[in-house]
Amino acid sequence: MSTSSHIISPREGSPHTHTIILLHGRDSQASEFASEFFECEATGPEADRTLTALFPTVRWVFPQAKTIRSERFDTEMSQWFDMWSLEDVQERSELQVPGLESSVDLIIKIIKAEELLVPRSRIFLGGISQGFATSLAALFADGEGGFAGLCGFCSWLPLANEAASLIRASFDPGEQLASMQRLYAAAKSGREPLASTLLSRIRSIPVLVEHSRDDPVISVENMAGIRDTLGKLGFEDVIWHEYEDGGHWINEPQGVDDFVNFLRQAMRE
Repeated sequence: MSTSSHIISPREGSPHTHTIILLHGRDSQASEFASEFFECEATGPEADRTLTALFPTVRWVFPQAKTIRSERFDTEMSQWFDMWSLEDVQERSELQVPGLESSVDLIIKIIKAEELLVPRSRIFLGGISQGFATSLAALFADGEGGFAGLCGFCSWLPLANEAASLIRASFDPGEQLASMQRLYAAAKSGREPLASTLLSRIRSIPVLVEHSRDDPVISVENMAGIRDTLGKLGFEDVIWHEYEDGGHWINEPQGVDDFVNFLRQAMRE
């Protein structure tokens, strides 16, 4: 299986103004996720309400996870990191660390490559389920901030128990974020508390998190935990949407509309 990204270029004749990097979920594929994702339609007066039509200048990047062994199921599967349980996503969290560090390194390299095409301030990072969990880890490990936005659907914060302990251990915002970087980065040492200018670049990133209450895979409380953790870290613009239904996917049509409105607002800023 190829581990290269699945890429949808801007529509013919349109300039490339923004990049949106979206990570698929566990036991999925980049191309499969992209195909299903682009079946979503927003509401509105436009004749073509698909996401590629509404955002013709966007380059959509769908990274592909590696195939790694599942400890619990004793089989190879596409996943950003191994994990023991979806019912308790923090159970045996030590299994998550090797794959998470490797995947974070991959995502940061993809971000750097996209920065050669557009400024970081025009790059969105996000994903669904385990994909967004990995995007969050990459955001903290990267430690530079400055993204156009962060978008996540039906997910959780990996190593959340460890993160909570680190946040409680310090009242210094710079040290809290530096600790988060050490938690998720492969290189664990040498990070000083973040300076105020870098703090602002991270905490000012607009964040959209969405989850449906009837999700049979991941409890909505896990996504609420992301919202609360970002709030404790001082993120200034976290938009939380909870829907009655939608399963383990993006709520349609309201969740799609909320995603579209978030992108439009962030692109104007």
